[in-house]
Amino acid sequence: MRKLNLILNLFALIFLMSCRTDDIIIREEVVEGLAPPENTAIKGFYLLNEGNMGTNKATLDFFDYTTGTYHRNIYSEINPEVVKELGDVGNDIKIYGSKMYAVINVSNKIEVLDAKTAKRIKTIQLQNCRYMTFKDGKAYASSYAGPVVLTPDAPIGKVVEIDTLSLSIQREVVVGYQPEEMQIVGNNLYVANSGGYRFPNYDRTVSVVDLNTFTETKKIDVAINLHHIAKDNDGDLYVSSRGDYYNIPSSLFLVDSKTGTVKKDFGIAVSEMTIVNDKLYYYGNEFNYNTHAYTKSFGIIDVKTEQIISNKIIDREYVDAIKTPYGIAVNPITEDIYMTDARNYVSTGFVYCFDKNGKFKWKTEGGNIPAHFVFLYK
Repeated sequence: MRKLNLILNLFALIFLMSCRTDDIIIREEVVEGLAPPENTAIKGFYLLNEGNMGTNKATLDFFDYTTGTYHRNIYSEINPEVVKELGDVGNDIKIYGSKMYAVINVSNKIEVLDAKTAKRIKTIQLQNCRYMTFKDGKAYASSYAGPVVLTPDAPIGKVVEIDTLSLSIQREVVVGYQPEEMQIVGNNLYVANSGGYRFPNYDRTVSVVDLNTFTETKKIDVAINLHHIAKDNDGDLYVSSRGDYYNIPSSLFLVDSKTGTVKKDFGIAVSEMTIVNDKLYYYGNEFNYNTHAYTKSFGIIDVKTEQIISNKIIDREYVDAIKTPYGIAVNPITEDIYMTDARNYVSTGFVYCFDKNGKFKWKTEGGNIPAHFVFLYK
């Protein structure tokens, strides 16, 4: 009788587990007819939703240009065997070759996926990983190299080199404190260091790493609390500073990579930016603890003339409608502009599409804190 009860209980447990597994797989949602089908070299774009920290809500969406269809939350259904799905806080997403790399910050991992199918290939463990860039078959990932905690004793950060065939970490180099985004010009890797965990003693440097020796050769002094870094076709670097949120405002700096000198301070708040066809599109959503208020701004810089050519990207009514701008991308072929709205960081966010003149085209729901775009070519 005891054996029979044990067997019955085991079957019941297996049944409940199978039901539970069925329940927790969040199904893909499809929104059809958002836009007319397009036939260009770009198949569509992926959107990585960050998910509020601690909620394990990072998700992946895909917009298909060939059908005008938006596919929401595709990862869990494509990868039903993955425990906890994508993980906690999606911080960056890139495509290199046939693979896509999703950086999941608080889960301390990089998920490597097939770029065409979003099927998981491998997980690379990396503590407090942040951003990625690529060159010559190698991937480079920045890491805070410590736990998520604000402390003056936060450790110095690092960049690791990953072989894109074996998907193993091969080399690492110490850089500045809490390193963020990176760019490669020639044979040098430029790393924006924030020092964000060490408030108020922020880092203020860009580390220069020689890719041959994988050693830091120098630091370029720019401004406190650096975040994003973008490069133009001439090798100049556009580096954003988040300021101190009190008295030192956010700004954008132009750095000559050849000389390591700061050429210009644009004096504009930049939260996110992207360079497409010699134009830098940016928005700022700057918070100040003195006023406890956010200030929104938008604009375009001509990177050839190094001048601000517009203080608007989209129509005024949508500047007001987008409560918390959080992500931006520009289609390099059509120059359609995509912006996301994180709203209150808890509710479902929105994805907006505008034409190259900033005229509204369509809008749909994304995930929780929609943030990072990457275009998929055919």
